Amino acid sequence: KLSLGMKIIVREGSAAKNFDALIPIIEDHHEMMMFCSDDKHPDSLVLGHVNTLCAKAVALGYDVFNVLQVACINPVFHYKLEVGLLRIGDPADFILLEDLSNFNVLATFIEGIKVAENGVPLIERSMGDDKILNSFGINEIQLADLHFPSKDTYDFPVIECLDGQLITPKSSLKPLKFNNQWVSNVAEDVLKIVVVNRYHKAPVAMGFIHRFGLKEGAIASSVAHDSHNIVAIGVDDEMLFSAINLIIDCKGGVSCVGKNNSSVLPLPIGGLMSADDGFQVAEKYTAIDYAAKQLGSTLSSPFMSLSFMALLVIPHVKLSDKGLFDGDSFKLYED
Repeated sequence: KLSLGMKIIVREGSAAKNFDALIPIIEDHHEMMMFCSDDKHPDSLVLGHVNTLCAKAVALGYDVFNVLQVACINPVFHYKLEVGLLRIGDPADFILLEDLSNFNVLATFIEGIKVAENGVPLIERSMGDDKILNSFGINEIQLADLHFPSKDTYDFPVIECLDGQLITPKSSLKPLKFNNQWVSNVAEDVLKIVVVNRYHKAPVAMGFIHRFGLKEGAIASSVAHDSHNIVAIGVDDEMLFSAINLIIDCKGGVSCVGKNNSSVLPLPIGGLMSADDGFQVAEKYTAIDYAAKQLGSTLSSPFMSLSFMALLVIPHVKLSDKGLFDGDSFKLYED
């Protein structure tokens, strides 16, 4: 990519992380690199983003000015951002740091106005008069919508979920057959995954996933790249049914359902975002993430991993609203 003139973006998100793999390139190609904190859930976002990447790079011994160019200058020129670079006549856009080793941000200025200090925003949070945009064209699903009729054999691959990775290999494990239906094989960690089209009523797409780790319950989310339908994983249809309908009732969000309790974090803006205070959202997300892990998930960020299971452009097998998709041959699996 470098030889073809492409920029290299070093990303550390909640699920996908490539800092360790890519940071050595900064030694010879810092002018072609940028830092990124794409797909970071609010609980990890409040702990830091690009500033933490700077601290990690400097701690490894890389030149601080090269690191600052990667973080601050390259993105502005590459994307032609209207952001000041402290040149004469530029808008006074800058941050004050405690030092150039830990990169703890003391204050943030935009066009000369202090907008945050010591982690506390100083500007009013408001939606203004803007109408909240969203698109949910379905009512609650029925339990029967989740039934997966069985045949003699399960002829599809099982999605292999790897912690910290977006690539999903094809597993040869199989679900169980019960009452003429394919169901989760919890003992082998082969769980049912479904995608529900949120925009109009359509058949529920179904498959199975390995290494997600749930021992009970289900989780669901309307943050599901790229179409942002509802994606859910659970140990049985009843739990999936509850988790999905919580999302539909809120017209977007993330949900977690166990035997004795359930919780949902509403995301009313496009089914993707909240207008609430960011720190409050982070606190609520921390709680629901913890609840998912209490159900057995061993993933570092189960909801972020869940959101990528419907992203068809990343190999090797994903689940779309129309069924299982082979990312290698780039076509749907046929029934």
